[in-house]
Amino acid sequence: MHAGLWVAMGLFWLLLIAAIIWLVVQLATSGRRGAPPVHRPWGPGPWGRTPYGQAPGAQGPWTQGPESPFEVLDRRLATGEIDVDTYRQLRAALLESRGGQP
Repeated sequence: MHAGLWVAMGLFWLLLIAAIIWLVVQLATSGRRGAPPVHRPWGPGPWGRTPYGQAPGAQGPWTQGPESPFEVLDRRLATGEIDVDTYRQLRAALLESRGGQP
């Protein structure tokens, strides 16, 4: 009977430790589910943050919110997605839609 109690106690502790490890892993990975990875061409720094700022439009605890339409437009011009004429047309349209207020 005593040997059976030792085995039961050992199994109890093994199950308890396994349950704690499982819970920690679940809590650590629950925030990452469904979130697309942020592409940073220069590589992440410590704790997933970039050493020299963050990628344009990146969302996370270190950003100050989503980009404004004017920031998106400026970024698209800077990366060469649009030319200067298109930039001016789109900026004028944005200003017109907002009553001249950026």
